[in-house]
Amino acid sequence: MQDTVKFLKEYLPVIPEVGIILGSGLGGLVNELVDQIRIIYENIPQFPVSTVEGHHGELIFGYLNQVPVLVMSGRFHYYEGYDMKEVIFPIRVMKLLGIDRLIVTNAAGGLNPEFEAGDLMLIEDIISLLPDNPLRGKNEDKQGPRFPDMSEPFDLDWVQQAKSLSRELAINLKTGVYIGVQGPKLETKAEIRYMRVIGGDAVGMSTVPEIIAAHHMRMKVIAFSVITNESIPKIAKEFTHEEVVAVANLAGEKLLKLVKGIIKISSQKQ
Repeated sequence: MQDTVKFLKEYLPVIPEVGIILGSGLGGLVNELVDQIRIIYENIPQFPVSTVEGHHGELIFGYLNQVPVLVMSGRFHYYEGYDMKEVIFPIRVMKLLGIDRLIVTNAAGGLNPEFEAGDLMLIEDIISLLPDNPLRGKNEDKQGPRFPDMSEPFDLDWVQQAKSLSRELAINLKTGVYIGVQGPKLETKAEIRYMRVIGGDAVGMSTVPEIIAAHHMRMKVIAFSVITNESIPKIAKEFTHEEVVAVANLAGEKLLKLVKGIIKISSQKQ
């Protein structure tokens, strides 16, 4: 991590204030960045490389509403074969670099029958069904406590800001619980019924390890899902990754407005 941080400090003009992780099909935000500096993952010391279609694999610096941000265009998933330390490596690096605010986005499958394809969901809580935990192993006390309290993984101030902004922008922002699974297969009907019973509103193969790691390091975190399909009990059809990306692209404009507004308000309060 120190090798990576040293490289980025020499490469970037200033320390970014906010980190942003972009999910499948949500790359439109990159077009809004001013004075961009792009670094391919392969060129960053010790950095993993994204292998998923729709994830470009670049770390992008730029200014959003005049605020310096660092954007991960392409994330790392447990199902790709990475271990959890590699999955959360970029989050650790962001914190060591000096970033203490993180915005996470993803494309997620709908579990709540009231959700429709293209809806935005503010994640208010998480359930992990992953077979591993990113904090497993020796704890680095400088990063965070051995047993972090996860009762409030998201920053309540940011959550309220997002809700207020959505009303101002006339965006129908849903709220709900995100379930993280291993993947890479999509869920069976029985699994979807099970996830709904245990309290899930959306399901995906990312985000949960990132949230755990960021919260462990006391970063201010908020997370959004683009709902890419209606729940299977409501509508039964085969669903593909290409459709996930297409729906996420269509919903990206709404998400971009929210993210820009949150960054602007948050930076004014700093």
